[in-house]
Amino acid sequence: MTIVVFVGSLLGAMALGMPIAFSLLVSGIALMFHLGNFDTQIIAQNMLEGVNNYPLMAVPFFMLAGELMNAGGLSSRIVKVAEAAVGHVRGGLGYVAIIAATVVASISGSAVADTAAVAALLIPMMRNAGYNVPRSAGLIAAGGIIAPVIPPSIAIVVFGVVAQVSITKLFLAGIAPGAMMALTLTATWWFCARKESPAAAATQRFEFRRLRRSLMDGVWALVLPVVIIGGMKIGAFTPTEAAVVAVVYAIAVGRFVYGELNLRDLPRLIITATKTSSTVLFLVACALVSAWLITIANIPAQVTALLDPFIDNKILLMFVIMLLVIIVGTALDLMPTVLIMTPILMPVITKAGIDPVYFGVMFILNNAIGLLTPPVGTVLNVVAGTSRCSLDSVIAGVWPFLLSLTALMFLFVLFPQLILVPASWLR
Repeated sequence: MTIVVFVGSLLGAMALGMPIAFSLLVSGIALMFHLGNFDTQIIAQNMLEGVNNYPLMAVPFFMLAGELMNAGGLSSRIVKVAEAAVGHVRGGLGYVAIIAATVVASISGSAVADTAAVAALLIPMMRNAGYNVPRSAGLIAAGGIIAPVIPPSIAIVVFGVVAQVSITKLFLAGIAPGAMMALTLTATWWFCARKESPAAAATQRFEFRRLRRSLMDGVWALVLPVVIIGGMKIGAFTPTEAAVVAVVYAIAVGRFVYGELNLRDLPRLIITATKTSSTVLFLVACALVSAWLITIANIPAQVTALLDPFIDNKILLMFVIMLLVIIVGTALDLMPTVLIMTPILMPVITKAGIDPVYFGVMFILNNAIGLLTPPVGTVLNVVAGTSRCSLDSVIAGVWPFLLSLTALMFLFVLFPQLILVPASWLR
């Protein structure tokens, strides 16, 4: 009955048009009344304690780093390096989009921000070159969801806080799957480009001098991911400290090296990052009220009992959980799904003996794929707005990439070593 009360009140509030954060509060209050222990002090205390968490400080700083990176010219130089390297091959701008999405994702960790930056730079170029714009927009949208998987992923930070799993271990475990996602998109684009994309070599040829010049100009932007990941790997700083380093580095390079960051723009960039961060953190605060009540109501034990027939078979259990998350992900955005499902599923994972770091990466990957699935499809909406294409055409263009990434996810289910072995090497 408690599951029915929780799910019914949550879906009912959402159906009335309430924002996700307030819907979570409503579901928490409904559970309180059901359990007979309604207390406003408990709500306030859990909200404050939920966001009073040191690792969560990484969220606003990584958000700000992304804004500074775009305003300071780091993103555009990453695109120029990729264009000089592979822009001359058939369908070259598609490969540029994949490389740029991967590198930019390893700096800010926000799917929406990274997708908007890459789309704004590349969609006009692809349109002018005669590319199939909906297919190109679908590729850029698919490349954007690499950001929640590889460090410094904001979604991984939130999952690590809620699930109480090492964020550094999660970051390191996300590198190999993120790289495999990029390779999967490359193979899929190669297949699509044979039929649909023009020969970019007809308008551009490879020049080593141009590549060298773009590398020399973009080296400061390309070094930032190495600084962030390398610093955490050697223990020089924590993920939260890495976020601060990223902000300082982006300001220094954007202002004093590239000269494109105007200090008068800093207040505007800080306000933009603050607005985005406050949305995420308020959502976390409301979700942790529900998470506490989910535990009190013993909902995880009830879910564990429902999944008990699959507990002894880890692969089958992961298949069932991944299918469940796919269904939820079509209706909810990434962050609400992480916040709602994590406290429910972690006891099941613990009982089954599944590595929590492996599960965390898989869970985030699955939720990232949800950013490409209608009707919500946040990243799809961002790309549709940037490319001036209808949402329907972008959905049609993203399908090959969505299917290939989903197939990769289930490959990880069958062969967990693809994530666990590289993660052990990096540790």
